[in-house]
Amino acid sequence: MLPDLARPVLVAPMAGGPSTTALVRAAADAGATGFLAAGYKTPEVVEAEVGTLRAAGVPYGLNIFVPMPRLDDPAPIERYRRELQPEADRYGVELPAIRGADDDHFAAKVEIAVSAAVPLVSFTFGVPDRGVVRALRDAGSTVLITVTGVDEARRALAAGPDLLIAQAGTAGGHAATTDPREYRGTSVATGLLPEILAVSGVPVVAAGGTGTAADVRALLTAGAIAVQAGTAFLLADEAGTRAPQREAMLSGRHTATVVTRAFTGQPARALRNRFTDTYSASAPVGYPAIHHLTAPIRAAAAARGDAEALNLWAGTAFAAAAPGPAAHLLDRLCA
Repeated sequence: MLPDLARPVLVAPMAGGPSTTALVRAAADAGATGFLAAGYKTPEVVEAEVGTLRAAGVPYGLNIFVPMPRLDDPAPIERYRRELQPEADRYGVELPAIRGADDDHFAAKVEIAVSAAVPLVSFTFGVPDRGVVRALRDAGSTVLITVTGVDEARRALAAGPDLLIAQAGTAGGHAATTDPREYRGTSVATGLLPEILAVSGVPVVAAGGTGTAADVRALLTAGAIAVQAGTAFLLADEAGTRAPQREAMLSGRHTATVVTRAFTGQPARALRNRFTDTYSASAPVGYPAIHHLTAPIRAAAAARGDAEALNLWAGTAFAAAAPGPAAHLLDRLCA
């Protein structure tokens, strides 16, 4: 099960930079548990980060992306590639060829988690094979599967996890939905949690829209074993959040979030900007092909400090996020 937490808060895995070993250690020192994000990293990097935290002797978790099905029809992605050409011209980059499949080194990352007996291993984007879950549990890991609805919860439970993470539509970053065409991100944690609890025979962690101590208390009172929060830690001193996103979140220029497939082909909640306004309506389903397609644009925009073409992942409680040491941010969430 979960570590014996002084504070029932999990610092969410935030792939792409924000999750660091320093942030996880700071969370542990403050009585909570933080997650590393294995997504987009090579197995060598993941193994090194796991080794750092094992040596530190602190509780921690590791999040792994479940591979998406292979892209069957590249035509919508090719059309979107042509549509993005003005962005490539704007930033002086070349758009890559379409990548039809990418499993993000899934098997290697699972093997790292098994070999290291990572205390907590969570999955998103789908349900891992029951044999994967069994191998992790046999190694001593507690396994969590992220779900966004009741049907997903039932499928996840069949794989035999120790816990579920009920991710509401208010959460920042990628939705764990397995139905990206129909996902709208309209659920709230206080509504989703009782629905998942009603079908779950295992404890449930609640996630999405948690920016204040009152939010955390409400979800714990409603039956969550813990609350997972990410956006609240994007501005933490120990987070690896890019400077343009930090500036954007503190500027006051961004007043809303949207659920968009524009950056990666998978629904994700981000601060509204020029890119989401321009491409959200036309972006097809196609993770991770679209993620790779837009990567050069995002990299060039980040190098220029231009937040208008960046995936500024953030949940609906982004306005409550504040800079400072992670320990102080946990004090605010657990007041």
